[in-house]
Amino acid sequence: MLAGVLTLVLFTGVSGASAHAALTGTDPRDGSVLKSAPRQVTLRFSESVGLLDDSFRVLTPENRRVHTGAPRHVDGRSDTASVTLPRGLGTGTFTVAWRVVSADSHPVSGAFTFSIGKPSATAAPLPSAAAGNPASAALYDIARYAAYSGLALLIGAATFVLACGFRGSVRRLLHTGWWTLISSTVALLLLRGPYERGTGIADALDPTILSDTLTSRPGIVLVVRLALLAGAVLLPLPGPGSADGAVRGERRTDDAVVPVPGEGRPGRVTLALGGLLALGLAVTWAAAEHASAGIQVPVAMVSSVLHLLAMAVWLGGLTALLTALHRPAEPVPPAVVTRFSRLALTSVAVLAATGVYQSWRGLGSWNALTSTSYGRLLLAKVAVVALLLAGAAVSRRWTTRLAMPRAPEAVPAERVPVAVAAAAETTTTPSADEPPDEASFAKERQQRENRTRLRGLRRSVLAEVTVGILVLVITTMLTGTQPGRAAEETATATAAADQPASSTTLVPFDVGTPGGHGKVQVELSPGRVGENSVQAVIIGPDGGIATVPELRITFTLKSQRVGPIDAEITDKGGYWTSDTLALPLPGTWTMKTTIRTTAIDQVTVERPVRVN
Repeated sequence: MLAGVLTLVLFTGVSGASAHAALTGTDPRDGSVLKSAPRQVTLRFSESVGLLDDSFRVLTPENRRVHTGAPRHVDGRSDTASVTLPRGLGTGTFTVAWRVVSADSHPVSGAFTFSIGKPSATAAPLPSAAAGNPASAALYDIARYAAYSGLALLIGAATFVLACGFRGSVRRLLHTGWWTLISSTVALLLLRGPYERGTGIADALDPTILSDTLTSRPGIVLVVRLALLAGAVLLPLPGPGSADGAVRGERRTDDAVVPVPGEGRPGRVTLALGGLLALGLAVTWAAAEHASAGIQVPVAMVSSVLHLLAMAVWLGGLTALLTALHRPAEPVPPAVVTRFSRLALTSVAVLAATGVYQSWRGLGSWNALTSTSYGRLLLAKVAVVALLLAGAAVSRRWTTRLAMPRAPEAVPAERVPVAVAAAAETTTTPSADEPPDEASFAKERQQRENRTRLRGLRRSVLAEVTVGILVLVITTMLTGTQPGRAAEETATATAAADQPASSTTLVPFDVGTPGGHGKVQVELSPGRVGENSVQAVIIGPDGGIATVPELRITFTLKSQRVGPIDAEITDKGGYWTSDTLALPLPGTWTMKTTIRTTAIDQVTVERPVRVN
């Protein structure tokens, strides 16, 4: 019901920028041909971007780098960046390769070209949009996977200890999670510079790059995470379990573990400090990922934090439960399993509510579910989570069965958490007139039932943990993937930027005299609003270049009653050209081509031409 309501309410259409910056325009335009060299190159993005020292590289037609000025934001606008160009660039086709950091801390890159004078026969190769160092990117991704795992392990194990009341063997998981998270955070801090710049691993220890990282938002967030982990060392935890399976604050009887009031239980201060620590760690993720950019940032930050905490409590707690169940020397009281089961159910509800919201925010439309990588990954995550929920349902049934055996009513039932191993040894005391063989049979049957329940719970929890690891992997991939909403914005901007740099139209003609037919090949460049150049070649009946006494080309935009505008082409000896055609409006223009083959024979042919 919650998912349905949120879907109906949220899919009403909200405009705004999304995480991952999309290039929306360049000056000069991609593929444009300029009469003179520009003084600067300007790029506009769909959201604010961070600039690097090497954000722009301008290459000559011979693939030599042009010495440019420092990259800067234009007029204080964080979504527009430019770089100045030197004088005397020369002519030919120049390539601009760019790389910036979007507001959600992910680097984005691309390239485009422009020509001065006329396009050159050779040009620098265009780098791919994903240009970067594969080794740096791979190691950075590995560190991110490890950080998510460490967070889940640390918060989940701590919750199992503090909230569920089990302080046995899972304490080792706390240390494992802490060390995993702190080491991966240090790795992320060192690899951040090479990852942003697309350079090699050797730059990880470069003092200049490291200094830039420490003063950037992602770097500050990672430093705060390290400080929180250092403070976690001071968090007091209850002592470990005793040799007989009882933990501090409990007393082991013949067939039960009985709580002792006032001993070994985590105090309110410890619980409060642990909660604040977990909250702070989750915020360091939200502040550097998709939630920190785009629409509804405050709501998205809260949703991201709750989603991350619920994930850590559920998946990390499952790992702690699995570890405890495989330690027969330290039996798990059914009351502990029951408490965790309730906690896991709450976590699933939080995951469902926040997941629906984050999915809408990241996708933006139903079409993005199948047309973008983010949507397809999200579908895969939903399918895997469904498997995880199925495993959780099985575990919940085994939990109910484990809680059924009860110790004799020596103390109130709610204060008698019977240990799983102790329950396996529980027997029904035979009466005086009961045959010994029936008592033995009852004992064996009880033991078999308890062993079956314990094995069933172990297997279902193991299946949950296995599928949970896959959920973590897909989640980490999602945080590094351009959201569907941003992908569609990027596709729209790219489609606009990738409009043909020139259009070529073949105009067949026939004046009705022998040899008076052929074609006119007209090239309009760049075919956009503003200044354009026109080049025309006459192709004779034999397919070769022909000459005519007169050629005239005009353009009319009938829908706006503009024109005719004369291109004023002139004969250059074999071809006709003009560099002064100005088209003021976009749309489908009518190009009229008039060809005169003799003093009295001529024909006019119309063809539509698209101007962007």
